[in-house]
Amino acid sequence: MTEMVYGAVPRRQGEPVLPRWWRTVDKWSVGSVLLLFGLGLLLGLAASVPLATRNDLPPFYYVERQAIFGALAMAAMFAFSLLTPEQIRRMGVLGFAITFASLLLLPFFGSDFGKGAVRWFSLGFASVQPSEFVKPGYVVLCGWLMAASQEINGPPGKTASFGVTVLVATLLVLQPDFGQTALILFAWGVMYFVSGASVLVLTAVGALTSVGAVLAYTYSTHFAERINSFMSADIDPRTQVGYAINAIQEGGFWGVGVGQGQVKWQLPDAHTDFIMAVAAEEYGVLMVLFILSLYAVIVVRSLTRLMRERDPFVRIAGTGLASIFGVQALVNASVAVRLMPAKGMTLPFISYGGSSIIAAGITCGMLLALTRSRPQGEISEFFKRGR
Repeated sequence: MTEMVYGAVPRRQGEPVLPRWWRTVDKWSVGSVLLLFGLGLLLGLAASVPLATRNDLPPFYYVERQAIFGALAMAAMFAFSLLTPEQIRRMGVLGFAITFASLLLLPFFGSDFGKGAVRWFSLGFASVQPSEFVKPGYVVLCGWLMAASQEINGPPGKTASFGVTVLVATLLVLQPDFGQTALILFAWGVMYFVSGASVLVLTAVGALTSVGAVLAYTYSTHFAERINSFMSADIDPRTQVGYAINAIQEGGFWGVGVGQGQVKWQLPDAHTDFIMAVAAEEYGVLMVLFILSLYAVIVVRSLTRLMRERDPFVRIAGTGLASIFGVQALVNASVAVRLMPAKGMTLPFISYGGSSIIAAGITCGMLLALTRSRPQGEISEFFKRGR
């Protein structure tokens, strides 16, 4: 039906899967992801050794685990990038159903590992954080619902997507995980805007979010402490943010040298939430800017290709995936320089963590699949023919 209405760009008959994938995929995004993963291993060599020493483990224990997780993430990214938009939709909805069920079970079978928030399932040899995996499936489901609402006599998909968002946000707040909650709400707002936003609804959602933030500050000691610390004019040099800012200042433009940084010995989360401070101290501002530029390449390239898309589902879901990926990286970097309160959010492909890196691989795999060039052509061709 799509080809009957919009026309089609001829497909190369008999072309093998891999050459077709390479011809249609965004190579700049693929290269940027591979570079980010490589930089994550490089920074892990510095940041995770002190942690391994404190835990009486081999020096490169966490680096080796990160390499294994990264290999799984790259395999997942490649596998998902081969799928069609229809297959991405099915996999996303199925994945959301599974991860949503795991969020429901988390209060009963989850563990906090002494961090005060029940966010993980302990498997003995490893742990799984469902909130990382729920994001790509959630975005795909909401994108599908919003796209369906644009059809003639279509379902009330936007309303349904808002209901799904409220359910997911509630489960995340109960952990509590306010960072992932904010990320989910942001993704919904971006997708709703792309699907044809009602200013009144966006204003109402913004007001409800503000009310929720006030309630969280009033009734959550953990949330209030982080906000108060962020709003304070003085920075306690013995806090994680204090150590991170000092490390960034010490690094300067060129860095203190490979392996010469000290923040990794002082910060318990140097290999995860504050990996950017390690990069800034040892390699300088140049490394930080290079890392941020790689994330920018992925997001901008993806959004540019999505702007030319005809399929509403591809545009909406793809925009949501690109936004949630880019904003997570932006939040992590902002926390390190105290532009935002501490969130406990990892840096995709660079921070240590199996759930984080594999979920990022799935997210980018879906994004690569939705931004591949397909036979139906671009939306600009339709407008040219209509003249």
